[in-house]
Amino acid sequence: MVSSARDSSAGAQSLINWELAASTAARLAPPGPALSASEIGKAVDNLRFNADISVPHVHDITGLEAARDLRDSHVLVVDRASWARANTQSFAVMLQPALQHMLETRSPAMSPAATSASGAITGSQLGAILAFLSSKVLGQYDPFAALAPESNAPPAGRLLLVAPNIISVERELNVHPDDFRLWVCLHEQTHRVQFAAAPWLRHHMLDEIGKLSEHLLGNVDSIVERAAAAARSLRDRTTSGSMPGRGAILDLLQNPEEKASLSHLTAVMSLLEGHANVVMDAVDSSIVPSVKTIRQRFNERGKDRGVLEKFIRNLLGLDAKMRQYTDGAKFVREVVAVAGMEGFNRVWESPEHLPTEEEIHDSRQWLERMGL
Repeated sequence: MVSSARDSSAGAQSLINWELAASTAARLAPPGPALSASEIGKAVDNLRFNADISVPHVHDITGLEAARDLRDSHVLVVDRASWARANTQSFAVMLQPALQHMLETRSPAMSPAATSASGAITGSQLGAILAFLSSKVLGQYDPFAALAPESNAPPAGRLLLVAPNIISVERELNVHPDDFRLWVCLHEQTHRVQFAAAPWLRHHMLDEIGKLSEHLLGNVDSIVERAAAAARSLRDRTTSGSMPGRGAILDLLQNPEEKASLSHLTAVMSLLEGHANVVMDAVDSSIVPSVKTIRQRFNERGKDRGVLEKFIRNLLGLDAKMRQYTDGAKFVREVVAVAGMEGFNRVWESPEHLPTEEEIHDSRQWLERMGL
């Protein structure tokens, strides 16, 4: 029975060659800033230090007891290739149910050779995407790592700080390195606290991601056609200066069920990102002396991107993610202004307390539903 389950899992994983995805990303990832071994060592130590001291600040700002003694997950300082590999492991966990369903429903038409070839193509394509993203991400909380087979991650996952990207951006912005690193750590540690405060959140998100993945992969016969149409539409709108609502390719890959799943995930991600942004900007100059300068220069940074990068970012939904920061932060600030941080923290009590996408854009609806 155990052997059969493992074989089934291995079969599902063969639909995407995760190892090839990781090696492709490592090969294609652009090089980071030139640093000596000594400089790398000092940067790693400094990032670890700032990650540690940021947690009490998150506790003071949020009032969440989960931040008082946070030891349920690891903090890892990584390079771009390691970040990409970590994400292939998390993607494997998130997509496992959908891939398993796809294998079971399509297995008669898929020979082992065809599955292997398809998995290699998909793996290399995913690797190319991760290579692009690997130079953009400053940090990431990964709550799914512990669910991977034979994972050595602690029960709640791991926080990844991408050292070359943090150093590259702080140099580009010409800001104080120690201030910038603490500012970044405040945001990422807030994500870590969110999942600690709401232990149900990891599996809730995993279920919702699974639903959306099954919808998309279940329509695999038409997905290439739909993707091509989405890319053409996105190209045309980029040229004309008129972008679709979320900016991501998923906007054009939806039936009503897909729309509902994506809407819920959009609301949850907006909440998580917005809350983390509110925390990172709630510190004053006594904690991060140059916080106002950092925020101003960081916001201005996106205006200098080239046409190609803007197109890729919109295709992958990265600009939609930036809107999640803005929309979610507005929701959090409005709720806190009315109900205080204690009232806002009811959002972590159960899945039913999560805001809908409509409520993210109209906080009064959520406040009324919560009786606040």
